[in-house]
Amino acid sequence: MTASTPSLQLRRERQAVEALYRAFSDKNPDLIDQAVTPDWDDIPLAPGQGPGPNGLKPIIRSFIEAMPDVHITLHDVIQAPGRLAVRAEISGTHQGPLFGIAATGRHLSIPIHEFHELRGDRIQRTWHLEDWFGAFRQMGSFPPAADKEAA
Repeated sequence: MTASTPSLQLRRERQAVEALYRAFSDKNPDLIDQAVTPDWDDIPLAPGQGPGPNGLKPIIRSFIEAMPDVHITLHDVIQAPGRLAVRAEISGTHQGPLFGIAATGRHLSIPIHEFHELRGDRIQRTWHLEDWFGAFRQMGSFPPAADKEAA
């Protein structure tokens, strides 16, 4: 094997990570099942998100509804066996409610940074950070305050 030829395992790991992002861009939440383990740990969970792959599917659907042209662009991928770091961007036109914020018609560009730990050919754990403050500024609004009585 030469330095320019990645191992089969590294290619499979990269394909799993790419499938995670394609679930958004291809508007197919079920692609998540090809990307992550059944006990996948997503850190931190979004408000209202359940655990595992089935917990993320409603989040993907909400992005597709809010931004029908949603796309995730991978800018950088750094890989070592069993680990991938990703610098990417979620973009799309805000055409439906997102986090309780009504459609603005504005184009959104949301930087994301994620670190994936893999087990075999699938992602076992993801740590992620998105620039939601920047997204809310682009929308010109912040989500409505949570009802303290409901907490």
